[in-house]
This record gives sequence, C-alpha cells and structure tokens, in this order.
Amino acid sequence: MAVIQVSSGPDGPMPFTTSERLSHTLQRGLAPTRGPVTVMIHGYRYGPGAGGDCPHRALFDPTGTLAPVRGQSWARKLGLDAPDRLGIGFGWNGLSTLPQAFVQAGQAGANLARLVRLIRQLAPDRQIQLIGHSMGARVALAALPALGPEDVGRIVLLTGAEFTQTARAALTSPAGRSATVLNVTSRENDLFDFLTECLLPAPARGDRVIGAGLAAPNVIDLQLDHRDALHALRRLGFAIPAEPKRICHWSTYLRDGVFPLYRAFLDDDLPAALLRAALPDSHDPRWSRLLPHLPAPPALPFRPKPT
Repeated sequence: MAVIQVSSGPDGPMPFTTSERLSHTLQRGLAPTRGPVTVMIHGYRYGPGAGGDCPHRALFDPTGTLAPVRGQSWARKLGLDAPDRLGIGFGWNGLSTLPQAFVQAGQAGANLARLVRLIRQLAPDRQIQLIGHSMGARVALAALPALGPEDVGRIVLLTGAEFTQTARAALTSPAGRSATVLNVTSRENDLFDFLTECLLPAPARGDRVIGAGLAAPNVIDLQLDHRDALHALRRLGFAIPAEPKRICHWSTYLRDGVFPLYRAFLDDDLPAALLRAALPDSHDPRWSRLLPHLPAPPALPFRPKPT
C-alpha cells in the first residue's frame, strides 16, 4: 500500500473508501513500509468525493491517471508509489466560498492533529512529515497547537494561504518549535496573496500572509522564482528551470524539478542547515514579477514655453 486515503469528517479523520476503523487501515499501511510517513494536504477548491475535484483521485492518486494539469500526482512525484513508502492523502472540504473554506481549513487542522497522534501511537518510531498547498498549509499549521514535541518532523508549505501572526503562533507551540519548516513562496502568487489579505479576516490589522516570509528560527524561506535562490539550488543538485509566470497560484508544485527538492527535504536527505546557508537572505518585493510587464504611462503632451 503506497497511499492511504483519509478524509476529515464531522466525527474526526476517517478512511475515504472503506468503513473499517482508521486505526486498522493505518496498521495495514504501516506494517510493510519504512521511513517517514508523508501526509499530503490539498488547498482550496478540492473536496473528497467531488468528482474531478476529489483530491484522492488527483493529487493523492499514485497513478495520476485522473489528474488534470494542476492536479498532477503529488504521490508519484514524491516517490510514494514505491512499495516500501507510506503516504497519506488528507482530504477536507474546500469547495465552499473562500471565507467558509478558510474557516473549514482551520477546523480540519484539529482532525489532522488527531490523525498524527494516532500514527504516533501505532508507530512511535516513525517520523511524520507534512506538505500542504495554499489553504492546505493553513490546515497543517492549525494542527500544530494540538500536538506535542517531535510529533511532526518536517513541513513544506507551498504558497500558504495563512496569515503571518497565526503561523508564528502555531510555530511557537511545542510541536511547532520542534518541526523544521520549508516555506516556499513565489512572486507569481502575489495576486492571490493580496486577495487573501483583502477578502479574509486577518488576526491583526495590516497582517500579511506568509508569502512575505516567516523569518522564524526553524523556518527556511525559499522564494522559488528568485534568481539567486535558483542558482543556489542548482549548486545543491536541484535544477529548477527559471521560467516563472507573471501570475500562477500552482507554480510551487507545477514547476519542473521542484518535487525532488521537496522529497529530499521531507526525507531528511537534504540537511536544513545546508539549505539555509545556501539560499540568499533577500527576497524580491511584492509585485516585482508583474510590474515590469505593465504598460508605461502615456507621455505628457509637450508644448514649448511661450516667449
């Protein structure tokens, strides 16, 4: 079994396609596998059982046969289709309005925490890793305050739709302090970051989303479309083409070459200290991807001074 499909239900996390107890499903998946357990968390506009918008039939499907372009198989690209690896696709209802989904993502974090605690009970020697995109990053962060030290090892946040103050509060929890976080941002996502700040309630006036960077001791901020960052990653053996788009919400997982980087980080094959030291400290400002392409203002009419 390469991937276990789990959904966030009203009574807690539960298997997506079977009526058996979740603990039994997890035991069957844990027994023949080894290494870290990778939990994948989708973002907005996905929901378990929602046809083409079902993450279990797209992002989390190891075969990727039903996945559209933006729903390509994370499971396969992370190597979770191997018989000795174990991945868990965690689905939650992100199909409502944006404000409703934002609330539901926070609530789904409680069920994700229950899932993590159950895995820790069944296999206390297995490290648990999280990777989430957009509001899936909010789900991952929302789980941390309900967990204990070392419950989660490494976390990858892909253009996360979460506010900085909320994220930093989660990272000061016992589980948050003991985790190592890769916060992947991109100026291609600036429009979506801006809309999130305009349309969703911030915990404090003027708070920005984590696309601006987290700058926490256990967080590595990686701007994926930063020229110097891409050069640094290439020196580490991760060749990611420098072909950014002006606007794209999914570039942090659609870009060629990104998943070998994420897999190496999640599997502890890429030392966090090495990655942090290699990356530049500076980041491009918001709108820097878009502004150079805006048309120049029209020239003012010129008339000679009267003599």
